[in-house]
Amino acid sequence: MLRQWRDEDREPYAALNTDLEVMRYFPGPQDRATSDRSIDAWSADIRERGWSNWAVEMVDTGSFVGFIGLSVPKRALPFMPCVELGYRLARKFWQQGLATEGARAALAAGFTQLGLEEIVSFTALLNEPSQAVMRRIGMVNTGEDFEHPALPPGHPLRPHVLYKIKRAAWSATNNDAR
Repeated sequence: MLRQWRDEDREPYAALNTDLEVMRYFPGPQDRATSDRSIDAWSADIRERGWSNWAVEMVDTGSFVGFIGLSVPKRALPFMPCVELGYRLARKFWQQGLATEGARAALAAGFTQLGLEEIVSFTALLNEPSQAVMRRIGMVNTGEDFEHPALPPGHPLRPHVLYKIKRAAWSATNNDAR
């Protein structure tokens, strides 16, 4: 389930962000203050405009899983303006199809409820697991690789790959969009 953030999400989200394997394709782990700032910003976005990166929980157990959602990148990127699909799940929830399921739900919200024409996603070129999710949900590698401006030249995670999906392409493959 994609939902608004709660105070009880803060501890498990901070723990997720300190897991070195979860953060493998990011510059490094995040401290609690950084995790809390993200939750605060996303919660405010959801209250103000109805969408952002949502907290994810298992429907059957209520367990906190991570986040999946849509956001407007804060950093200037070569393909701006855009709305980005993003996700980060706790390691114990990997390889269960949850990122794919949640990403599909986020795309559906973006295209049917928000009326977006296009949604992008990007990651480090080395992050093949994330790219596999992008391909499973119908996103296409644009070939518009770029150097992420937050990372220094020569950093192994600086080369990034850009994926996109347009509403028309999404609608053509999703029954509930018709």
